[in-house]
Amino acid sequence: MPAVTAVIEPGSYASAVKLITFFLLLLAWPPLVSWINLDSKRLRTKTREWTAATFLAGLVAFFIWILIPLFLIGMSFYIITIGTIALLYVMHRNGLVDEYEKVLTADHIKSLFTNEEKQAQKISKGLVFITANKNQVPAPLPKTPEFFGYKTAQEFFDDAIWKRVSTIALTPSGQEYNVQYVIDGVVEKQDPMEKEDVDYFIRYLKNLSDLSIKERRKPQIGRFTVQRDGKPFKWEVMTAGTTAGEQVRLKLTAEYSVMKISDIGLMNEQQQAISGIKEAQKKGVFIVSGPQKSGLTSTLYAMLRHHDPFMNNINTLEKQPAGELPNITQNVFSLSDTGTTTYSKRFQTMLRTGPDIIGVEHCQEADLARLACQAAKDNKITYVTFESQSVMETVSKWIKLVGDKNTAFETMSGISNQRLVRMLCQECKEAYEPNKELLRKFNIPAEKIKLFYRPGQVQYDKHGKPVVCEHCQGTGFYGRTGVFETIVIDDAVREALAKAKTMNEIVNIFRKAKMLYIQEQAIRKIAEGITSINEVVRVLSVPKSNVKKPVKKKE
Repeated sequence: MPAVTAVIEPGSYASAVKLITFFLLLLAWPPLVSWINLDSKRLRTKTREWTAATFLAGLVAFFIWILIPLFLIGMSFYIITIGTIALLYVMHRNGLVDEYEKVLTADHIKSLFTNEEKQAQKISKGLVFITANKNQVPAPLPKTPEFFGYKTAQEFFDDAIWKRVSTIALTPSGQEYNVQYVIDGVVEKQDPMEKEDVDYFIRYLKNLSDLSIKERRKPQIGRFTVQRDGKPFKWEVMTAGTTAGEQVRLKLTAEYSVMKISDIGLMNEQQQAISGIKEAQKKGVFIVSGPQKSGLTSTLYAMLRHHDPFMNNINTLEKQPAGELPNITQNVFSLSDTGTTTYSKRFQTMLRTGPDIIGVEHCQEADLARLACQAAKDNKITYVTFESQSVMETVSKWIKLVGDKNTAFETMSGISNQRLVRMLCQECKEAYEPNKELLRKFNIPAEKIKLFYRPGQVQYDKHGKPVVCEHCQGTGFYGRTGVFETIVIDDAVREALAKAKTMNEIVNIFRKAKMLYIQEQAIRKIAEGITSINEVVRVLSVPKSNVKKPVKKKE
């Protein structure tokens, strides 16, 4: 009888792959329980309940996996059970934390595979932020509140600088912030921003400006600088609380220290006449007038800088200086002064220091006007800003303020009244033939002006997409200039004014002295291709809401 030999071979009941998978999934459960326990403690959110739920869910899933004869079905049940409780906790905790602390989001998963330094470089638009204390701020680490504010700031100021924005307003409205740009004096509404993004942005701006992050109700004012390609853009930030949230206003500060009288938009004959005041008269009150936001401060500063600060003692009295004037003493009348003195008395105190040339912002007090006239009699040149719509209105108001016509005219050296108009973009403006009737209306010989200019028409590429002018960003305008109505009062004009008894007679005297009305000066700017007729009509007409659609940045 033949012998039977049994061959023993390994069976499928002892799979090495299944054992390794089993132990790996089992070992992942305790760290998950530990992380939920520690994380819920840090967030102070039902630590006992979440820890117990995760532990029990893992324990039950483990025993069921063992009891189920099919390995894949048991493993799937275990993974789904553990994964569900973990996902529920993640959804709960993500609703409690800031954006940068959220896990398993698209940004979080993406960041796991991205180098942090490269990530910071990628979002940079080449802007460098400099604090109020002149310190350059390095890019913050990712996954921090500062990083989210830095990211928003890079995108925000890259767009604002490209569009040549001078003022920005961020106003809370529900879960969004309304954004308004002021470009060349015109308000342009932008796309709203998410409230969460603006919150990080405000936090970052406050750090730059050395403001309190915790203070969200009281007004705060600070300054910082954004540098692009080596060029500094100095910003003033103002924050204040409202019932809807914290509002922010950003203002690009002008470089008044380099502004000259030739930069403000005076015609050649106007500039020569005003320049003659310091040479011929060397005393008197010059009134810089115009409506609000018409550039009065810029004109005042330019006229003061027209004098040599090393040869003259120049002083200013201002309620809110718009900028720094090198080698000029700027006296500030602050809110703390209102309880102890007046604007006029502060001016009188300044006179005792013996200035040769004086600049006064917003002269609307009778006592101050009379003191300015007295300073003129004492051989001082005084420039004052004054709100009015025309030279003639300025004359009428000034006489009433001084209280004596003879004193007002005796000490007056000149008056200017101004508006700011946008200048046409020299890259895309187009010419057209003017309306002859319009020229006759303003007493301009039609044969002398062949062409007027206006913003260029929108151009389209072969795909039908609008081509935005890179110089003006599609607005048709680039920068602003002043339009001035001026009269310089010399001895001959002053003698005639002394005999005038009515405003009509004063008008005739000024017209004989070759004073052109502001409308006539504006037409000259149009004829020279500096601005457009529609822009002049907009500025000289009754102010209306002028909100434009946002200009999309060219990709």
